[in-house]
Amino acid sequence: MIGISNLGHAFGDRTLFAEATFSLNAGSRYGLVGANGSGKTTFLRIVAGDEPPTEGTVAIARSSRVAFLRQDRFLDESRLVLDLAMMGDARTWEALTEQRGIAEGRGDPERLHDLEDVLRANDGYTLEARASAILEGLGIPTASHRKPLSTLSGGFKLRVLLAQVLLGGPDVLLLDEPTNHLDILSIRWLEKFLVAYKGCAIVISHDQRFLDNIATHILDVDYGTLTLYTGNYSAFAIEKEATLDRKEAERAQQEKVIADKKAFVERFRYKATKARQAQSRLKQLEKIEVVELAQSSRRAPVLRFDPLRQSGRDVLEVRGLCKSYGAHEVLRGVSAELRRGDKLAIIGPNGLGKSTLLKILTDNLQADAGTVTWGHEVRTGYFPQDHREVLDGTRRTPFEFLSEVVPLETPNFIRGHLGKVLLSGADVDKDIMALSGGESARLLFAKLAVERPNVLILDEPTNHLDIESIRALVTALRAFEGTVVFVSHDRYFVSELATRILELTPSGPRDYPGTYAEYLAQLGDDHLDADAVVLKAKAEQKERAAQQAPVSQTSWEEQKRERNRRKDLPLRRDKVIAELESSEARQSAILAMYVEPGFFDRTSKEQLDVYEAEKAALEKRIGELMDEWEALEREIAAG
Repeated sequence: MIGISNLGHAFGDRTLFAEATFSLNAGSRYGLVGANGSGKTTFLRIVAGDEPPTEGTVAIARSSRVAFLRQDRFLDESRLVLDLAMMGDARTWEALTEQRGIAEGRGDPERLHDLEDVLRANDGYTLEARASAILEGLGIPTASHRKPLSTLSGGFKLRVLLAQVLLGGPDVLLLDEPTNHLDILSIRWLEKFLVAYKGCAIVISHDQRFLDNIATHILDVDYGTLTLYTGNYSAFAIEKEATLDRKEAERAQQEKVIADKKAFVERFRYKATKARQAQSRLKQLEKIEVVELAQSSRRAPVLRFDPLRQSGRDVLEVRGLCKSYGAHEVLRGVSAELRRGDKLAIIGPNGLGKSTLLKILTDNLQADAGTVTWGHEVRTGYFPQDHREVLDGTRRTPFEFLSEVVPLETPNFIRGHLGKVLLSGADVDKDIMALSGGESARLLFAKLAVERPNVLILDEPTNHLDIESIRALVTALRAFEGTVVFVSHDRYFVSELATRILELTPSGPRDYPGTYAEYLAQLGDDHLDADAVVLKAKAEQKERAAQQAPVSQTSWEEQKRERNRRKDLPLRRDKVIAELESSEARQSAILAMYVEPGFFDRTSKEQLDVYEAEKAALEKRIGELMDEWEALEREIAAG
């Protein structure tokens, strides 16, 4: 479907990638990974036709429809949410709009026949229903569909943009970090959508679990090129490490051979009896070409947050906070106390006021009721989910931006801190509005580092960060001697960092004094794991249905059948577990074959397709067996 031939792109003397050649096919989903700034978004822009490559070609059939979710695109705030989503199918939307205009006396009635043909060919009369289904799948409630976009929060606005991209039925789907601003249920819905998608999808994401669930291949932007791997992210990571180990071993062997030959020459070159052999070794040395290993583009920022001075022991007291937007109450009776050194994770489904709470704590929003009292010598630093809250409204460069934060510091100090967050060279003089999401996030971390607060308030700080940067951030926050309050949907980030959990639920807040692992052991409610959330939602749905079902008298025969069925449940469970273990073993065997040296060289494309089809069927079956196993366990436990 997409032919990439000798593709390369450079900015001045900096080459992002070169000599990339491969084919991308319909029915496959390509996870695009690499360091921030390595060229992932640039590659998507080239494929979309937004930017020409420096060299090489991208071949896509003219009839193919390409949809691109861009991180820097925004929608008309005054338009209705449902209308904006329907605009994703541009041809159908335009036909419906023209048809509506003719019905209201505007336009040429003779166009109605042509418009009818367009609507029939594109399933146009179901457009509204299809748009509503996608919006609901992405967590936007039906009540909001006919309201202006301006009534939604920033994260939900981006979901509308995603819905618009998905609705158009494209042949090629380009998604730049689509899971940002999605909660767990919406991520699971998107996973299912992509797995069922028949076209060619290329997806940038730093979420390893998401890539494991959706990717059939990985495109790795590293070592100055793009390399195509078969399998999901976990298989890619194993194969890439094995390839690097093999190359390093080959280089080490070459260097050993060279060292041995040099030692022989140095020892015997002046001895008459060995001179000929020494000269022979010299000629052999001249012919040996040592394989130079390219440098990886993956780099981690150096993050460190040192408070200017310590806060008092009691850092924060929140009492009875309430906040509503019109009739919609997002916070009710939130209370908490923080001590110096606490690292508080605020978790829960979207729409329950997590970002609102942080904005109230930072005086960016007023509560309807309740109090916020900060302790002695507290200095707060705020990282907003929407970076534009800090960076917008200016045409400054990163150097000028950071200089204004600490105007008394020297240029070397400013450039040093920018370099630590991987902004150097021409990057420090770029327009801030031209920075990528990852670059703007790292600039905000540099701002926090030079401000030196003793309380960090972070709203989804891992959005836009690559894996190396997320790990660096975890390390820096663990070492931070102050207090951290953060919102995150990243299970790894919360698990590694949190010492306190504040869960916002529809029935009110729940404060737990412990790590996320301890919280799960005590309460067993995992909001950051897609499987757990989906299973809980299904169980609650069944429970509600059972409560609403009319009570009926069952006959003695029906009761007997039900007793016999329950008696057989353990046997059925054991069979399901056995099939599950067998399926997982076969899946592991396929992934193990993928990482064997030379596997892809000796395996035909036809056989690879067979393995891929089997792996996809296994993934689907494993999911079905997991659901059945959970259901059986619940029935057995219920007696």
